[in-house]
Amino acid sequence: MQFSVQRKDLLTALQTVIGVVERRQTMPILSNILIKAENERIILTATDLELELVTECPAVTTTPGSAAVPARKLLDICRGLPDDAEIQLSQDQQQTRVQSGRSRFTLATLSAQDWPYLDEVEEGQRFSLPEGTFKQLLDRTHFAMAHQDVRYYLNGLLLALRSDRARCVATDGHRLALSDAMIDIDLAEPVQAIVPRKAITELVRLLDQSDAEITLQMSGKHLRLQLPGLVFTTKLIDGRFPDYERVIPEAADKHMHADRDMIRQALSRTAILSNEKFGGVRLALSDHTLRLQAQNVEREEAEDELQVSYDSDPIEIGFNVNYLLEALGAMSASEFTLSLSGPDSSGLLQATDDPATRYVVMPMRL
Repeated sequence: MQFSVQRKDLLTALQTVIGVVERRQTMPILSNILIKAENERIILTATDLELELVTECPAVTTTPGSAAVPARKLLDICRGLPDDAEIQLSQDQQQTRVQSGRSRFTLATLSAQDWPYLDEVEEGQRFSLPEGTFKQLLDRTHFAMAHQDVRYYLNGLLLALRSDRARCVATDGHRLALSDAMIDIDLAEPVQAIVPRKAITELVRLLDQSDAEITLQMSGKHLRLQLPGLVFTTKLIDGRFPDYERVIPEAADKHMHADRDMIRQALSRTAILSNEKFGGVRLALSDHTLRLQAQNVEREEAEDELQVSYDSDPIEIGFNVNYLLEALGAMSASEFTLSLSGPDSSGLLQATDDPATRYVVMPMRL
């Protein structure tokens, strides 16, 4: 294998797929990236056996071929070269030589024949979504996914689709984020899948706020997305997602309307002296007034008082301040509503201009 490529093209391709490559691997080849040179392009593949990214970039191929090259070392080499550099890469048996100007590097190479491809993806259902719409749904919900929870089905995000709606739902058992987008989808019947946390994190990084259509292919075990110059394939979590709709408060009769940035800033100030482990903050609502209170094990205290729109009965309730901040941070509107039914019931947060997105936070005892 031998080819030459512009540094900026190779760097962009490497940065696209590098997120899949784990720094610590049980299989040495998984720290590599598969490079295949053919015609006037090179194809780069990275995988961790659960997620696979394939991209390409233009190149001048002298000798077609393929090899598995250390991913992060090659990326660091590209980063260290001048912006307008041209890179020549050649592979000979167990070594790959990288040359640019007077800079030369020799990397250990593994055989492309040993590359661990994902299982064959079944045909399943194929449909299209606007890229910007999908990106927005993920941005508004992905932060509520669990992290290394024993309930493995929570370590991902539910993607539920029907012909007139796309829905994303994430929960860690203590809070829930749900967002809908009403769009036309060419689906014969509703489908849903639990997409793993790492795959969602990569999608949030890779997707743009554009009107371009992206193609999705969903089978029982895999989800594949096709973007311009990129094929994204992930295994799905085999499990049953919780009945999330029953935890969304429907009978809340106490509503606080407030400026989002004002509340975020006040919560951030109050959080400084909250308990580091639990992050609890008490909200006391009375006639057009919100009082925030927090304290920690050193008996340090923080209190803030704000003017809000609230004319229901007084109520005091505790929440994890980080859950509130992340929900407010995912909104784009200037104002939001917090709906409550009692001191022991979950709170419902919604942006005033986005009723299709809902955030549920369970209360804390303080």
